[in-house]
Amino acid sequence: MGYLSYEGRVKMEIDDRPLAHLQVVISDKLRRGEPVTFTWYAEPSVGGGRTTIWINQSSSLVFKYQGSRPPSINRAWLQLLAEAANAVGGLRLVQEPADVASESVG
Repeated sequence: MGYLSYEGRVKMEIDDRPLAHLQVVISDKLRRGEPVTFTWYAEPSVGGGRTTIWINQSSSLVFKYQGSRPPSINRAWLQLLAEAANAVGGLRLVQEPADVASESVG
């Protein structure tokens, strides 16, 4: 279980595979100079609730992975995440679709 840390104060625990996909989508948005909101829901075991962060080029983000090997990337999942990131509601983690084409993140 890795995590995404925002501004050194907010931390989201997440498995390495979805984290790698979020990193690609967020990095792509920022590379184009586009800010994005990202919303996630906490597990009931840690109090539940919803968190939304505003990510822009000056945001401090840390993508911390538990494993040492990069997960394979599902292009169909990246597309769904990118569509969410470009929608009014902003980026949110959507369920991974069937793998169409994978490549290693490096």
